[in-house]
Amino acid sequence: MTTDFDARLTAIKSNYEQLIDQKNKEAEVGNGIFSRYVYPVLTAAHVPYFWKYDLNPETNPFLMERIGINAAFNAGAIKFEGKYVLAVRVEGADRKSFFAIAESPNGIDQFRFWDYPIEMPQGANPIDTNIYDMRLVQHEDGWIYGLFCTERRDPAAKPGDQSSAVAQCGIARTHDLKTWERLPDLKTPSPQQRNVVLHPEFVDGKYAFYTRPQDSFIEAGSGGGIGYGISDSMNPAIVAEEIVVDKKVYHTVYEAKNGLGPAPIKTEKGWLHLAHGVRNTAAGLRYVLYMFMTDLQDLTKVTHKPNGYFIAPEGEERIGDVSNVVFSNGWIADEDGKVFIYYASSDTRMHVATSTIDQLVDYVINTPEDGFTSAATVKSIYKQVQQNQKFIR
Repeated sequence: MTTDFDARLTAIKSNYEQLIDQKNKEAEVGNGIFSRYVYPVLTAAHVPYFWKYDLNPETNPFLMERIGINAAFNAGAIKFEGKYVLAVRVEGADRKSFFAIAESPNGIDQFRFWDYPIEMPQGANPIDTNIYDMRLVQHEDGWIYGLFCTERRDPAAKPGDQSSAVAQCGIARTHDLKTWERLPDLKTPSPQQRNVVLHPEFVDGKYAFYTRPQDSFIEAGSGGGIGYGISDSMNPAIVAEEIVVDKKVYHTVYEAKNGLGPAPIKTEKGWLHLAHGVRNTAAGLRYVLYMFMTDLQDLTKVTHKPNGYFIAPEGEERIGDVSNVVFSNGWIADEDGKVFIYYASSDTRMHVATSTIDQLVDYVINTPEDGFTSAATVKSIYKQVQQNQKFIR
């Protein structure tokens, strides 16, 4: 038994290190806007084996998994001490999500989890049942903030109803990504909140938030789209009024609901925003990513918005626990202008796509906007074909 245990442990360690050391490679010809990569950057298999296995042959002679891991997805992102760092949503086999930090030297492969997951302090009564989808923001006040969804059972649920829930925005802050101070949940006029993002700069000395007002846990309902509001403080953070910046629109990729992904990136032309849009189909909800730009001074003014989606699930990205979904809550802009876009597919795994500030600004400013009718789409194609006549051979 000892020999079998040792051989199995050696194989587990070897497979784990091979996975971590696997070099990623850029996919072949893309669309000129961004480049996909062949391999996911994180999966459930990237979670350290010593989280899952009791490595003591006395207490675990068959070397069984004691703690199962289902998925690694929806990660916040930040450049920290020269490393590309993701605050990953790790979901256990018990359906509970928690946060764990993974870092890479280059942003596209060799992501390795820190030895311990984040021990996030519980919120005020009622305590969190589940926490997920953290946005990491290095704010100009000196703190790194983590904004995430905290989920609790709906106290108004009828007897026997074990699915009704309430979602709010949990807030914590840190300097080292290891020790976290929990702050009160964000308060807004909306019954529920998801996908809340903190703007990285002060606005007239106050904290600015992008919100996603919801009537219920799943449905946005009367929530009109991506909201915006300000708070005098982070402790507590209170938004008295939400202004809809980017609204839901009929027969678009964001008709059912939409929410901001990571914090926007500041450019000379405006603030670059990455968001997710949701529409309903016969096969269920479909999540894609789209982009828009807001004014440098007036954060509520959308200046440019390309038509359609920016990234949609392709190939194996379409398969997973919640299929036909891409979701992003983290990106990193390097000083040289390169942008690492971290996105999850089908609530299962993490991917990276790379672009540059120049490419993304060009895409957002020069791509035709949505005309909201089939006829308008055809006119855009006609215009482009006519412009291309002298280049067609």
